[in-house]
Amino acid sequence: MDWYLKVMKNYVGFTGRARRKEYWMFALFYLVFVIILQIAASILGDTVGAVLMGLFGLAHLLPAIAVGIRRLHDTDRSGWWLLIAFVPLIGSIWLIVLFVLEGTSGPNRFGPDPKAGA
Repeated sequence: MDWYLKVMKNYVGFTGRARRKEYWMFALFYLVFVIILQIAASILGDTVGAVLMGLFGLAHLLPAIAVGIRRLHDTDRSGWWLLIAFVPLIGSIWLIVLFVLEGTSGPNRFGPDPKAGA
């Protein structure tokens, strides 16, 4: 759970690098919580569920963008590559491929290697 707190504390940190583990654990937590909210929405009603999903999505919008940009930085790419997701179908697939790639070894133009500290 330390990785989640790290991402949330650095919720507007668009500089630096994020390891694959940091990004994918955040994505996993997000997915699990969305599933829990969907179950709660089916029990509590669509209106309450929509409000809960909206609040959760709004609270995690900036942290998700920030960790995505830092993940791209780890592969020595600009955060602007995140916009490739707007290309229908192919853009999202390509972005997932970029998130799965191993980061550059050693320091790059975006900062020191986050694995070096681990």
